[in-house]
Amino acid sequence: MSQSKTTTEQIKAPKDEMLNSRHTIDAELELDRETILADYRLANLSRFLSVTGRREVLSGKAKFGIFGDGKELIQIAIAKQFRNGDWRSGYYRDQTWMMAMGLYDSLKFFHELYGNTDRSLDPVGSGGRVFNNHFSVPNINPDGTWRDLTKQKNSSADVSPTASQMPRLLGLAYASKLFRLNPDLHQFTKLSNKGNEVAFGSIGDASTSEGHFWETINAAGVLQVPLALSVYDDGYGISVPKKYQTTKGSISEVLKGFQDEPGKPGILIFKGKGWDYPGLLKLYKKGIEICRRDQKPVLFHIEEVTQPLGHSTSGSHERYKSEERLRWEDEFDPVKRMGEWIVSEGIATQEELDALAEEASNEVKEARREAWDMFQNPIKVERDALVKIIRERKCRCSDKSKEASVDEIADELTKVLAPIRKDNFMAARKILRNICDTCLKSDTLRDQLYGWLRRNYKDAEKSYDAFLYNETPSSVLNVKPVQPVYSENSPEVPGRQILRDNYDKLFAKYPLLVTFGEDTGYIGGVNQTLEGLQKKYGELRITDTGIREATILGQGIGLALRGMRPIAEIQYLDYLMYAIQVLSDDLATTHYRSVGGMVAPLIISTRGHRLEGIWHSGSPMSMLMNSVRGVYVVAPRDMTRAAGFYNTLIEGNDPAVVIEPLNGYRLKEKMPDNIGEYRLPLGVPEVLIEGTDLTIVTYGSIVKIVAEVARQLKAHGISVELIDVQTLVPFDRKKTIVNSLKKTNRVLFLDEDVPGGTSAFMMQQVLEAQGGWYHLDSPPKTLTAKEHRPAYTTDGDYFSKPNAEDIFDTVYAMVRETIPGKY
Repeated sequence: MSQSKTTTEQIKAPKDEMLNSRHTIDAELELDRETILADYRLANLSRFLSVTGRREVLSGKAKFGIFGDGKELIQIAIAKQFRNGDWRSGYYRDQTWMMAMGLYDSLKFFHELYGNTDRSLDPVGSGGRVFNNHFSVPNINPDGTWRDLTKQKNSSADVSPTASQMPRLLGLAYASKLFRLNPDLHQFTKLSNKGNEVAFGSIGDASTSEGHFWETINAAGVLQVPLALSVYDDGYGISVPKKYQTTKGSISEVLKGFQDEPGKPGILIFKGKGWDYPGLLKLYKKGIEICRRDQKPVLFHIEEVTQPLGHSTSGSHERYKSEERLRWEDEFDPVKRMGEWIVSEGIATQEELDALAEEASNEVKEARREAWDMFQNPIKVERDALVKIIRERKCRCSDKSKEASVDEIADELTKVLAPIRKDNFMAARKILRNICDTCLKSDTLRDQLYGWLRRNYKDAEKSYDAFLYNETPSSVLNVKPVQPVYSENSPEVPGRQILRDNYDKLFAKYPLLVTFGEDTGYIGGVNQTLEGLQKKYGELRITDTGIREATILGQGIGLALRGMRPIAEIQYLDYLMYAIQVLSDDLATTHYRSVGGMVAPLIISTRGHRLEGIWHSGSPMSMLMNSVRGVYVVAPRDMTRAAGFYNTLIEGNDPAVVIEPLNGYRLKEKMPDNIGEYRLPLGVPEVLIEGTDLTIVTYGSIVKIVAEVARQLKAHGISVELIDVQTLVPFDRKKTIVNSLKKTNRVLFLDEDVPGGTSAFMMQQVLEAQGGWYHLDSPPKTLTAKEHRPAYTTDGDYFSKPNAEDIFDTVYAMVRETIPGKY
């Protein structure tokens, strides 16, 4: 089923008597009669899909829907300018756009609407992980190698939160600038055609009220990148009119201060009407030509857009639109207007257009039927296999003490006209707990039921749980470790110098590596970890940015999606809060929501932990742990280890946050002889001090404090085993900590986060996931910072976070509880 069947045979035949000079479209658009009618058919096809999709939701067959009704002509115009190698970062109404590019069709529309998890049926959908109109085109092959991005039309994986597609859009466009201006990147011909790509974006007018929009627009104007953004202006944000959304009620009016002027580069602004087919074609052709040729950001403000089905299937627009507005929307419906234009220009008759519309309608009906069968059949096969197990059992299960009879449960399941997997699993688990004792003793029946559940849970795990992290050979977990090497001549240097010299090696080795952030370029970073490197490698590779954390992160995501190796620097861990939405909703879910089809190997470099003050020395680690699963979280205790983790991460295709210890830049460390070459494995804790009485589990800056306390405790006869977990995600892949508990039988989890934060996560991992509770002779303990942010001055730090005396007294008390007479 495909939208490529654009016309009936009778309409494919040109009618010379109908075509004269009056009907010739601007020659530069290269429009002929067949193309125009194909576009009309596509607009109708997309509209019928929207209408039918809404009905499927309201009838209960689909769960939720947001559709592209009213945007059909805009998206056809966009698609005509979209070339192989270009990128899309869009809005969840872009179905016509994807269809016009040949990436999507009516059958795939219903697969996505029903939540079919068979990715092979819909390679650009989300495999049932996101509702309809969320698209992604894979940037890697199943083995983890990069696809030839220049020979496909690329779409980054869509997100739902309003305006959250904007920061990533900046990075996709910025990549073109780097590929064009840096000759060393011209060799990467599968990633870019020397930067000749445009990053296309789309957004609803009301979402331009979001901060992400403004931050991105400002950054695009500063960076001068080939970003082409379409604003669909239908007059409302859900039910709220745009007079409450935007100053002057017009985003293009408000943006006039950003407009490009001679000698003052900015943004080019174009305006068009959502119902004007020839006007939109000319508008986009002109704007995209400039964007691509001159690498200028352009914004298309498309007004008088209709939304005939309302915002979503959650409600009806008749509740908030006036009768006058509804009449206007009917009159200016873009599909209707296009038909009227075609007839008035003598390009086709109304009868011919009706035939096209009927053909499109029939395609939608057939696709709906076919997709529903393809969705239902595997579920019914699962159900029938389960029912067969019950029907063919030997025992009749006469036990009446159970909550329901096995046969009643099976009967109810078979009566469900449109079962979903939940129905099957609920029935199977109820049957298992309600079969009689005789059946339970029957190995055959019990094994059959457990076998059915295991088999189908394994399938469900692949459908719903897989690909949170990279599972291909390109995963950083497959990078071969190389330990740091030292010799008698290894000098002791400040920690920041280890990072600087390590970066020097990496930038020399990897042409695709870039880094950027606040103070990162000219002065070499706030802690001088990049000192002198901008002068050596140039501003395109080591770059200063404005103060704009959300788009620093988005800049990195877009670059990473396009095959570059960005390190985005966020100056302090506390400042990640500005970008946590982008980090959590976009980067952390990219691999998952694309069902393993997309990687974005962005490294986020930041610093935190021990210093003074509410906003510059916090350790909000649980903010990360609870928000960014899908991104690795690395918390090295010193700069030698930080460099080793950077070296590992650059070898794989996984996103990660590396939190450097704030108080370690001036502390002396030995410089490894193999700087830039050694690689530390993620998820492997290090036992720093061996002991027998108690295990302390911690990470980051506090490790050095614990090491000193361990020496103090030894003087009092207490032997502590100190373990630095090093990475929180992944956590202790080799069960180092539980092996320690087998020896010490006591454990203290210690960090600088709030109570119940990362310390609770570590406890859950060790005691529950690893089964460590079995080896304890005493209750486990946590020691954390206070609930408030750290106060100013050294005294503020001392009383806000765990100090040496706190640690000593806690350990001493834990040991004394077990051997009270000795301590």
